[in-house]
Order: sequence, then C-alpha cells, then structure tokens
Amino acid sequence: MWTKELEIAKLAAIYAGEAIMKIYNTADFQVEYKKDDSPLTAADKASNAIIVKLLSEAFPEYAILSEEEKDNLSRLKKDFCFVVDPLDGTKEFIKRNGQFTVNIALSHKHEAVVGVIYVPVTRELYWASQGDGAYRVRVDVERDLWSSTIMEGSGAEKLQVSNNIDTSALRVVMSSSHGCAQMDDLLEKYHFTNYVKRGSSLKGCMVASGEADIYYRFNPTMEWDTAAMQCIVEEAGGIFRQMDGSLMRYNRENSLNEKGFYIINQIENLLI
Repeated sequence: MWTKELEIAKLAAIYAGEAIMKIYNTADFQVEYKKDDSPLTAADKASNAIIVKLLSEAFPEYAILSEEEKDNLSRLKKDFCFVVDPLDGTKEFIKRNGQFTVNIALSHKHEAVVGVIYVPVTRELYWASQGDGAYRVRVDVERDLWSSTIMEGSGAEKLQVSNNIDTSALRVVMSSSHGCAQMDDLLEKYHFTNYVKRGSSLKGCMVASGEADIYYRFNPTMEWDTAAMQCIVEEAGGIFRQMDGSLMRYNRENSLNEKGFYIINQIENLLI
C-alpha cells in the first residue's frame, strides 16, 4: 500500500547515511550546541538536506517534521507527514561508537504507517509498512542503489519479536546516554542482570529482531525519535505504548513525547 513512500524513504536514508559516514570518517569535525544544549554536527545538517530534498520532491503535498528543520505548524492540516531524525544518536556519533541511525517515518492521520531505520556504520537497513511486516537487510551500497534489490527487499530477513516471558531471563536494552532513577529501580526490583546499553533507535530494532525482550524509556523523547521505530516494532509483533498505556500519535502540535514509552515483546512483560 505504501510502496512508493517506502522506496523513497529507503533511498533517502541510505544516501543520508553515506553522507554521514564521510564526515564520521574524517579526522575531526566541529560540534555546535543548540538552545537545549543538544549537539549538532555537519553530519546532522548534511543528512537532513538530503532527506528533505528527496522527500519533498517525491511527495510535495506531504508535510515534513524534522528535528533539523524549523517547524511549520501548517503540517497539522495535512493527513500525511514524514517524521524525520536525520541523525538519531548525535552523542553516539560524537563518541564514535557507531550507535547512531537515520530515522524516517510516515505518519498518516497521526499513525506511523511506514518506518525506515538505517545504521550507517553497519549498513543495516530496517523497514516496515503497516500490514506488511518488518524486515532487515545488510546493504551493499555500491551494488544495491543501482538495482531493485533494496526496493524489493531481496534477501531480507523478516523480523519477529521473541516469545520470552521468563522474567528472570529477560534481555533488557536501555539507553547509553539517558539513564534515569526509574530505570535503575526497575533493574533492582526485578534483579535484571542481562542488559545492554545502546544508543539511538537501535534499541527498538533489537526488540523487533528478537535480540532483546524489553525496552523501557522513562525520559522524554521527541516524535522523530520514536515514529520509525514504533512502526518496525509493531510490524514485528511487538507492543509499543506510552507509559500510561495510551497510543503514541504523530504530527502533533507539541512534538515532545512527555509520558515516556515502553517496547515489549509480549504483554506478559508489562512491568509497570
């Protein structure tokens, strides 16, 4: 149903990821800081420019909400809105630990119906569209961008969350850069010892692929942090909700995800 949107989003994410890597592989790069003290690099800007250009040319009638664009609230009048994080995990980019992604989602009437996440360092591409499942493939950029491989998903692995509901054996993924007391309390309450820390939307991808079972995020995030990840998780059979159990909606006037959220493989692992 969302074939063209998915095709362009995949291409945009890969092209943006390659631009990010050119900067990542340089000896040095400048870091600026925005008003909220979050970091900004040339990679954020380069990725954003590529994505916005490709999306706006292909879908001029759709709105775009991007972390690195000035927000235009006329988007609220549109049923279709791309929700974009050109470089999710800028702190991880600066640390050079490879744990950053490009996130592109399509919201239709406030629901994430397409999600694309690209991991530039590993060249792993995750994607999903509503009703069609979630997938992962490793991209051969030199070959695949000039063929139908990426568009058709040739050789892709279909993603499915795990069925683990043994609390004592749950695999937990948590934020590398945004720890909080509530998460520490959860670890202590359930005596979790099998946990890893990751940056960016990689955490949601790990649950979607069955590599982790739960991800609880108590800190606020933004729409562009979660939209693509939510679509992928849900199409892989996972559960994504705000901390109060309500649905996460997109293309809102206030883009702050104030309530936090959780991603779990099975309803039995709802621990709050």
